[in-house]
Amino acid sequence: MIEEKVDRFLKHKHFTLTGKRILVGVSGGPDSLSLLHLLWEKQKQQNFYIVAGHVDHMFRGVESYNEAKFVEKFCNDRQIPFAMKRINVPEYMEKTGKSSQVSSRECRYGFFAEVMHEYQLTYAALAHHGDDQIETILMRLTRGSSGSSRAGIPFMRSFRNGYIFRPFLTLCRAEIEQYCLEHELSPRRDPSNEKDVYLRNRFRHHVVPFLKQENQRVHEQFQRFSEELQQDEELLQELTIKKMNTVWKEKQANKISIDLDAFQAMPISLQRRGIQLILNYLYKKRPASLSAVHIDQFFSLIEGSNPSGSLDFPSGLKVKRSYRLCHFAFNSDSREEFFFELEQPGEYILPNGDRITLEFTNLEHSPMDSILLNKNNVPLPIIIRTREPGDRMSLKGMEGTKKIKSIFIDQKIPFDERDSWPVITDGQNRILWLPGLKKCRESAVVTKDMNYILITYKKKNE
Repeated sequence: MIEEKVDRFLKHKHFTLTGKRILVGVSGGPDSLSLLHLLWEKQKQQNFYIVAGHVDHMFRGVESYNEAKFVEKFCNDRQIPFAMKRINVPEYMEKTGKSSQVSSRECRYGFFAEVMHEYQLTYAALAHHGDDQIETILMRLTRGSSGSSRAGIPFMRSFRNGYIFRPFLTLCRAEIEQYCLEHELSPRRDPSNEKDVYLRNRFRHHVVPFLKQENQRVHEQFQRFSEELQQDEELLQELTIKKMNTVWKEKQANKISIDLDAFQAMPISLQRRGIQLILNYLYKKRPASLSAVHIDQFFSLIEGSNPSGSLDFPSGLKVKRSYRLCHFAFNSDSREEFFFELEQPGEYILPNGDRITLEFTNLEHSPMDSILLNKNNVPLPIIIRTREPGDRMSLKGMEGTKKIKSIFIDQKIPFDERDSWPVITDGQNRILWLPGLKKCRESAVVTKDMNYILITYKKKNE
C-alpha cells in the first residue's frame, strides 16, 4: 500500500505531519488528487491541518474552469478548506516574454504564497513523484546542469516564509494510478501532457518506459542517487566555503577579487563550486543566459599562459585576470579619476581611502612610504592625480625616462589597480613619485639649505 510506503519515506526523512499546517497544491490530476486524498485520510489519525489550493491557468477556457469546479466539489464533499484563483497566464506570458511552463509555475507559486499567508500555513505539499524525479534528473543532465541541480527535485526546500515538501517522491506513476482505482477517484487529465512538443513529455513517453523495462523500480534508484548527490553536495559546499575564505582578496556587494594561487591550490571539484559561489554572491538574480560555457571560459582565462585578460559575463559582469589575481566586478570599466593640488601642509584622503600627507621639514632622511624632495627644485603645487596617457618619469640611476605603463607591467600591478594608483607630480607635471613603486632622480638630491618637502603615503588600513 502506498500509504505505508509514504509513511516509511517520511520517517526516513525525519519528517512528521503532526502539528503541521499544510497547503496541498491540487491540479485535479491523478498525482495531486491522490496526495490530497491521502493527506485527508491521514488527518483522521494525525493532528494536522490542510487547505487545498488550485490555480486555473486559463489555457483551455471552459475545460480548465470545469476542472477547478471539480476540485472545489471534491473538497466540499470532504469538508476540506479550498482556495482557488483564475490567473490569465497567456496574458502574463505576453507581458514577460517567458515560456508557458515558467509563467505557469511563477503564477502558481505566487498564489501558493498568498494562500499560505492568508491561512497561516507553514508547509506546501506538492505531488511530484519518482517518475518526475527520473525525468527531471535526465533533463538537467542533458542540459548540462552542475552541482546540486543535477540532484533533481529535493524532498524539502525553503519557500517564502515556509517550506515545500514532496511526500510522493518514493512512488512511481503506476502506483499512484492504482491508488486512484482503489479509492474510486476520478482525476482530470490535462491533454497537454500527451504532447511531445514539451521536453519533459518526450522523456516521459520515450525514455522512462525504456528504463522501466530494464528495472521496474528504477525510480527508487534515481531517488537514492538524488539523495546521495544532495548529501555529497552539502559537504562539498561546506568545504568550498571554508577554502574560499583563504582565497578572497576583496569582497564587496558588486566586486570580488581572488588570489589565483590560493584558488588553484584547491581541488578542482571545489574550484568549480567556488566560481559558482562567487557568481551566486554577485548576481542578485542569476541571469538565464549564464551557462556552463561561461564557467569554461573562466577556467581557460586563469589557466592560460597570458598573465592578463578579461571576459564579459551576462548583465554587465566583467571578469579580469591580472597576473595572479582575478577580479569580478559590475561596471568595472568606469574609472574614478581624481586630481588634487597641494600648496600647504596637510593630509589628503583619496577616493579609495588611502592618505597622502604633505609637510615642510628640515630632516635629511625620509621614513618608509615617503619621498623627500628639495623644495627649491620642486615648483608647487604638488599634484596628486590618476595616470594619463603618455605618462613618463625619470628614474634614479637611469638615463632618459620610462613609461608609467611599463613600470606597472614590470611591477605586475593588476589592471584594475592601475587607473586608481596615485601619480604625484610637481607644478610642471613632472612625475616625482609612484608611491610604493618608483621615485624620480631628484628625490635623492640633498643640499645644505635643509629646506625639504616630505610626502608620505599610507594605505587606508594602515
